[in-house]
Amino acid sequence: MRSQYKYRRSSFFNSYFPTGVKWLIVSNVAIFVAMTLFGRWIGDDVRLLALSPKAVLTFPALWQLVTYLFLHAGISHLLFNMLALWMFGVPLEQTWGTKRFLKYYFLCGIGAGICDVALHAALGSWGTRTVGASGAIYGLLLAFGVLFPNQKVLMDFLFPIKAKYMVMIYGAIALLLAFSANDGVSNIAHLGGMLFGYVYLKGRLPRMSLPDWNAAYKQWKLRRAKKKFQVYMRKHGGRGPWVN
Repeated sequence: MRSQYKYRRSSFFNSYFPTGVKWLIVSNVAIFVAMTLFGRWIGDDVRLLALSPKAVLTFPALWQLVTYLFLHAGISHLLFNMLALWMFGVPLEQTWGTKRFLKYYFLCGIGAGICDVALHAALGSWGTRTVGASGAIYGLLLAFGVLFPNQKVLMDFLFPIKAKYMVMIYGAIALLLAFSANDGVSNIAHLGGMLFGYVYLKGRLPRMSLPDWNAAYKQWKLRRAKKKFQVYMRKHGGRGPWVN
């Protein structure tokens, strides 16, 4: 009975926190905690991870198009993004599977970063720095509205509304704010995440593939074993190499 109870508990947890969503939340929270506790000592290093148009276009610090997704400006910023990631990411990952879900998440996040860099570079705002996973989250929001348009959700976690209408409202708000005075929020990144997500879902964007690290590691081990075998055969009078 005890082992059966543990199995049910684990199954319940995994159904509400599938692998991709779980590790994205853990990573974001862990980095935020580290920044809060040790920000005084690692502040300069963190600046290299935030999205800077000047660094991306002139350095080029292309890694910032990914690392900025894991940085947040405050507890409310982190909390909203992680709640939205859980609310919309879980059904998407359960529908698509972890690999496709992560592809889509990072594609939207990187696309949002590209839009942010392009706009600020065009405006001459080279010194700006952008942080947060909101661009990727808006991409998840759009995908949820496309896949489950009539599903009732809680807008702002308070008001029940159909997903398709919520996507339209959030998109319209982001578009209006993008043309308003600077409020410290990168609305162009929000729109960019939705745009890249929409194009990806409609199949007009090349599918982004993540590296197969497990296969690469196995190939590296095989090459290393071949080299060791060749060295061994030479030391013992062999003419090698005999391994293809």
